Amino acid sequence: MNHSQADLPLMAAAFLSAPDAALIVAPHDDRILAANGAASALLGYRPEVLQGHAMTRLHPDQMAALIVFTDAALTTGQASTRALSPLHGEGRDLHLEYVGSRIVRADAPPLLLVTITDLEARERRDVDAEADSYVRGGMAEWRRVQRFFREMEQENQLILHAAGEGIYGVDAEGRTTFANPAAERLLGWSAGELVGRDAHELFHHHHLDGSQYRPEDCPIYAAFHDGEVHQVEDEVFWRRDERPIRVEYTSTPIRDHGTLIGAVVVFRDVTHRREAEEKLRAALAEVGRLRERLELENAYLQEEIRSENNHHEIIGRSPAILSLLDQIAVVAPTDASVLITGESGTGKELIARAIHDASPRRSRPLIRVNCAAIPRELFESEFFGHVRGAFTGAVRDRVGRFELANGGTLFLDEVGEIPLELQGKLLRVIQERMFERVGQETTRQVDVRIIAATNRRLREEAEAGRFREDLYFRLNVFPIESVPLRQRREDIPLLATRFVTRACRNLNIPEPTLTQAHARQLTGYDWPGNVRELENVIERAVILARQGKLHIELPDRDGGGGHDGGGNQWDAVDIQSQPAGSALPAPKLLTVDDMRRLERNNIIAALEMAGGKVSGPKGAAALLHMKPTTLASRLKALGVR
Repeated sequence: MNHSQADLPLMAAAFLSAPDAALIVAPHDDRILAANGAASALLGYRPEVLQGHAMTRLHPDQMAALIVFTDAALTTGQASTRALSPLHGEGRDLHLEYVGSRIVRADAPPLLLVTITDLEARERRDVDAEADSYVRGGMAEWRRVQRFFREMEQENQLILHAAGEGIYGVDAEGRTTFANPAAERLLGWSAGELVGRDAHELFHHHHLDGSQYRPEDCPIYAAFHDGEVHQVEDEVFWRRDERPIRVEYTSTPIRDHGTLIGAVVVFRDVTHRREAEEKLRAALAEVGRLRERLELENAYLQEEIRSENNHHEIIGRSPAILSLLDQIAVVAPTDASVLITGESGTGKELIARAIHDASPRRSRPLIRVNCAAIPRELFESEFFGHVRGAFTGAVRDRVGRFELANGGTLFLDEVGEIPLELQGKLLRVIQERMFERVGQETTRQVDVRIIAATNRRLREEAEAGRFREDLYFRLNVFPIESVPLRQRREDIPLLATRFVTRACRNLNIPEPTLTQAHARQLTGYDWPGNVRELENVIERAVILARQGKLHIELPDRDGGGGHDGGGNQWDAVDIQSQPAGSALPAPKLLTVDDMRRLERNNIIAALEMAGGKVSGPKGAAALLHMKPTTLASRLKALGVR
């Protein structure tokens, strides 16, 4: 633009008094040369402060946008932008539009005339102008505008009523301003009861666990403090009836001309979904626990339970075996603890399995623990399990034998070998049916029946202080003695026959004949190793058999004789001197009824000797070496009054 010198004062006056804010800028040295009164009022600085002020200092952190605007105006002659927001003198936010026009100078670099428009003021002027047009249009136009706003409000109300999610508004003080019908239904409050009341205090005041939810921690309140949208996926609102509902919600801030005045909250009830998710997680965790347990049970059962190397049933017809079967029949249906005593190799584990198989727990496993084979430092881990990192080498969680036997039976073989210092923990679990894994404080409940076995005299061990007396009494609720093989010699041929069949099946060879001579040879031996020794001798004989004939080799016996159950010497049968067809005289067999009559008569005799007294030092129970409660049970079963 070229003007005469006479025009300059007039142009300067017009510039300074112009209603639109304007600056004259020298881009080459980043300096404001002049600012009119409107610019001073809009930007919040006095004109003398703006004059000489750097344009870049007025727009901190906006260097890129300022350079683009300036280059466009200088290159094309005119440019506009809404990307610039100058630093206001009083700190207010400004929404402006810049229009830059190039001023060409013949002997100097060009200048820029920057006109600044307040967009919010322009919007207000537009609204006023539109309202003025409505006024000029008369009553008809005013009614049309009223109808337009009424229809818009009705449409908004229809949307709010139709929404399935709860929607309510809060002002900057947290007071409820409106609530839609879905919010009323979900919260149990009417809109009239909600409006004007503190929303957080009314229904958002506590967490699900009952702990207080402070307003300063509330994301809904945070929305009209920080101006951010807050989305929460799992919190709780409290209904009017004080019942919690799980909710997820979005809190969106509301602004009026840049000022935060409140928030709108949209929420939905996710109680059923959260409950379903929690049940699913619990079910998956339970499936994981059951899978781990079943894997352990499977490995254990493959190793321990019902293998071909174990007896499948109790074999024998001797009075001792018949009495044992009767005891098993009495105690199996109960949950009473059983203590099986007897020499090694007499089949204590077989008795334990028979009790378990005849009990209501038969569908759950019988878990065997060989207490003599567990290192002292691993007893707790073996019994109760451990968690990863509980001790050096614990690289993963491990289920203990008690947990593995939950619902079933735990067989503590060689229970007398448990270290004295650990017997107290075992007693606690048996009594309270609760335990903790090593390295974990979580208490677990367990339902386990205890069957224990030992070849020690635990009563004497307890009296000597080598075994806890209270644990002994807890285990010895129902004592069973497994008699040695030498006290039931009539069962030896039956056992030998069964072992021959089993060994031949395992070795896949023809079954040789077990003759009467073999039977006499086996019956004449004392069997200090009991049934286990008999099975080993038979298996060796089967391996050495030639042309269908067994070759049985027995260990040498000191003195050449054996012992009966009372320790009396008896003469061994010389197999070579017996005729080939001879046989031992058949023992007199007792039926179950005979055994019951024998037991009944024996108990009656004891009662007569005790003068009818059941318990006490000289009672029938003491004479029979039986607990008074056990004798009372037998009296009832045998019909003795």
